[in-house]
Amino acid sequence: MNSFALGYLAAGIGAGMSVIGVGLGIGRLAAAALEGSARQPTAAADIRTSMIIAAALIEGATLFAIVVCLLLAINKA
Repeated sequence: MNSFALGYLAAGIGAGMSVIGVGLGIGRLAAAALEGSARQPTAAADIRTSMIIAAALIEGATLFAIVVCLLLAINKA
């Protein structure tokens, strides 16, 4: 295996790990928000708003990680 292949492999593994992390994070976030809404239905709108903001921040960090992985793969080639 040459250095080009290793660079692409590392970028793919890094991007995959970041996507797995965001899937787990948003899943836990949604579960906690649904449980909070079930416990206190009057606060459902506030909980939903907070959940959407937190999910957007998690996805933004993941997008940044994927871009860094792709840039590293491009610079390695």
